[in-house]
Amino acid sequence: DNLMELMVMADALKRASARHITAVVPYYGYARQDRKTRGREPITAKLVANLMQTAGITRLVTIDLHAGQIQGFFDVPVDHLYASNIFVDYVKELIEKNEISHENLVIATPDVGGTKRANTYAKTLGVPLVICHKLRLRANVVAEMRIIGDVEGKDVLLVDDIVDTAGTMTKAANLMIENGARSVRALASHPVMSDPAT
Repeated sequence: DNLMELMVMADALKRASARHITAVVPYYGYARQDRKTRGREPITAKLVANLMQTAGITRLVTIDLHAGQIQGFFDVPVDHLYASNIFVDYVKELIEKNEISHENLVIATPDVGGTKRANTYAKTLGVPLVICHKLRLRANVVAEMRIIGDVEGKDVLLVDDIVDTAGTMTKAANLMIENGARSVRALASHPVMSDPAT
């Protein structure tokens, strides 16, 4: 619905002779469908880019794309902003309030795809990075997960971009606790929160 409304508004602006149309789209829908994994699958993230440009959008501002390469789907400028600029300050507040200890803090990613994002947090805060490696049976179903790194006695901060059903996030959190983590918190840029995520 929101995507269709965006197209309609862009078309109306274009027909009203707007010189430039900047779309501010914090959550880029269909971003997870950014490549073909099997034959006859759509690349919907590219389709959405085409639709936006056809509707007349001349610039896009978005936050935490699922894959940074989506910017290349556009022939117009894309401003890809990062939620880490806000979240790092929040984590520093937690440290100042003694809710978590800086010496005890570990940044974790619930999947290998989020390693670059999580590494940004780890480097900025000067703390270790832990990675979860997962094997999926199919979309939204995680079969197996392993931790790469040490979480025993640590305050773990799981960082992700999109939380849909929260299957990966909850599995990662439980795995952290099973491996001796003292506490587990999660940060997500885009909490879609489809059932049973809550």
